[in-house]
Amino acid sequence: MSDETSKPPTGLTMDDFRITHVSDLKPFVAAEARVAGLSVDPLGALAALRGTWKGAGFNQIWRPLNGPQDHFLELNETEEVLQFLEIPGDIPNRGLLQPDILLHGLTYLQKISDANVKQNGKPAGIHIEPGIWVIAPPTTNPADPQTVARLANIPHGTSLVAQGTATTSNGTPNFPAVSITPFVIGQPANLVPFPADSTLATPSNFRTKATDIPHVTQQMVDNPNVVLARGIAGKTIKSVVTLRISTIPLNPPTAGGGTSNIAFLEGTAGGPNAQAAEMDATFWIEEFVDQHGKTRHQLQYTQRVLLNFAPLSWPHVSVATLLKH
Repeated sequence: MSDETSKPPTGLTMDDFRITHVSDLKPFVAAEARVAGLSVDPLGALAALRGTWKGAGFNQIWRPLNGPQDHFLELNETEEVLQFLEIPGDIPNRGLLQPDILLHGLTYLQKISDANVKQNGKPAGIHIEPGIWVIAPPTTNPADPQTVARLANIPHGTSLVAQGTATTSNGTPNFPAVSITPFVIGQPANLVPFPADSTLATPSNFRTKATDIPHVTQQMVDNPNVVLARGIAGKTIKSVVTLRISTIPLNPPTAGGGTSNIAFLEGTAGGPNAQAAEMDATFWIEEFVDQHGKTRHQLQYTQRVLLNFAPLSWPHVSVATLLKH
């Protein structure tokens, strides 16, 4: 496998497209010259995302159920392709409370399939997501340092903006434990466990059948992030860029972000059908040395979406380890 960053994902091209300041070309030309003269990449901490990443992961979601009980625990071993393509040029954000700022970013397309369940002889698709990552310079209003943000669109009928920060470090990243146990909405310490459904040794008609998840263990269900720890086993990690984002303010950034759902997900009286209320995620862009002494790049992430229904917050956790191709 190669580790090429100069080629766009197959089938995608931006050659004929460039963002411009339509109303004022002169500042645009100046900005282009300024960026061209920089010794640092305008994408900053997002620069290493360029290209195509492929790998595997684990997905867990409590689905609402209109049946004899109100929830079903779906578990998936996953295969994933994640493609990033740089947006050429500056992205001007007009300012009133302070002068204009310039963003830089990439579009992305995420495709996730079930590794074991087939549809027409091919892995069954379970998720597709187009979106954009951007990096913003420090601002005075609000008074925030440099930030990053992810703008995502999910086919279920949810759009979101998650903002946060990027940090760089050396050595192996730390993957804190994450729980899938539901809790009372707005009260994360008030847990409401469902051991009959989340315990693999206990037969349940309200959980993915064992034959569809042959490699899933109880340890993975209890803490999906253990899958990430396995993804760095035996690898010498040289450096890590950590992107931490959320749809709620992380301070920094001061504010910004949120989720929006179609009417069906929001529901009416009696509570939502499946409201995506919050998303938190951490991405680790890792530079490592493989067994042949070659420097490679790996992308790992853990993401938690809180789905509100019945009337709890149900953590939907997805993790993956992807290699750049």
